Amino acid sequence: MYLGRVIGNVVSTRKDEHLSGVKLLIVRHLTVDDAGKAFRDDSKTVVAVDTVGAGAGDTVLLVVGSSATKNIEGFQKAATDVTIVGIVDEAELQD
Repeated sequence: MYLGRVIGNVVSTRKDEHLSGVKLLIVRHLTVDDAGKAFRDDSKTVVAVDTVGAGAGDTVLLVVGSSATKNIEGFQKAATDVTIVGIVDEAELQD
């Protein structure tokens, strides 16, 4: 799993039928700064299927790979690689 920040959305009127009605969001991965004190935006940006109602600016929990949607109700047949499975209320780094 990864942490990311929603930075935009994707509108696609023609897509796989299993993605019909699914919200697609642009998410930038988060990483820890060099001092290990805070999160910062990484250079990696992905398009993710939103299963939790995330929006712009939200910090989200991402699942990547073949397990991205196989256990999520209604998404088992969707061709996805990255899925948003949680909206993060707080993420704290320990010293």
